[in-house]
Amino acid sequence: MFGKTSTTEDVLSGVDLNGKRVLVTGVSSGLGVETARALAAHGAELVGAARDLAKAESALAAVGAKIDLVELDLASLDSVRACADGLNATGKPFDIVIANAGVMATPPMKTSDGFEMQFGTNHLGHFTLINRIEPLIKDGGRVVMLSSAGHRFSDVNLDDPNFETTEYTPFGAYGRSKTANILFAVEFDRRHKTRGVRATAVHPGGIQTELARHMTEEDLNALIERMEARRAETGEEGFQYKSIPQGAATSVWAGAVAKADEVGGRYCEDCHVTTRVTDDAFDAASEGVRPYALDPDNAAALWAKSEEMVGERF
Repeated sequence: MFGKTSTTEDVLSGVDLNGKRVLVTGVSSGLGVETARALAAHGAELVGAARDLAKAESALAAVGAKIDLVELDLASLDSVRACADGLNATGKPFDIVIANAGVMATPPMKTSDGFEMQFGTNHLGHFTLINRIEPLIKDGGRVVMLSSAGHRFSDVNLDDPNFETTEYTPFGAYGRSKTANILFAVEFDRRHKTRGVRATAVHPGGIQTELARHMTEEDLNALIERMEARRAETGEEGFQYKSIPQGAATSVWAGAVAKADEVGGRYCEDCHVTTRVTDDAFDAASEGVRPYALDPDNAAALWAKSEEMVGERF
């Protein structure tokens, strides 16, 4: 029914979200802005989280979206905890939480807590936030983690999550963090599905957004050339960027349209659950999920390591 070229408006056609309350992180640009706009346009009450509230307010105003904003810097556990405390203090529940914010292919950097930047921001920040507000998620609610085909770059490394003994590479670190996003969905789903709360992970597709701000044009072009070469060998169609409404469609579909049992604990792309489990190299234009990203033992081990790193048990 829906696929690679489906947009947010396609998947939400005829869907009434009045009475639904949704939290979306990373609403200052790109996919987060479009996700919030589309859901609000169909009646949902939106809360958007962003590090730069002025930027978020401007970006949302430009698309006519009026939503409540809260400050959130995922690279600071103090900020994450303050955000969670503020949300919990309201007592207002959420039907859907979409963990959209993230960074990609950064140079070697640390969060304010000393974690490798991509793992700390993309995984540990959301891990702490979502677990702290878990009581606010209604029975039958949904959690959507923005992952990426980039998870195929690397499994998590629980022995050296901060690259203290292994060589740092920007995409290796990105791959670890995106695998962690999937594994978090797998374990969160296992822990909370008894009350109908389901978690899923999605790959939005290849989109030109601010996410790639740490990459040079040469880096991007080289990545696309490698994918094109691989696809030429297999006879597949060439790589094409998605529009932002197409990129946000899978998040919206997984959160508000898809059946809970269909997506719970799974990895989705192009508005469907991927059935292709592959060991192929990364290719943003080809479908597939690595076996390690859905492994329940791997997910449980990551959860335990994450609790150790943030100093909290959930």
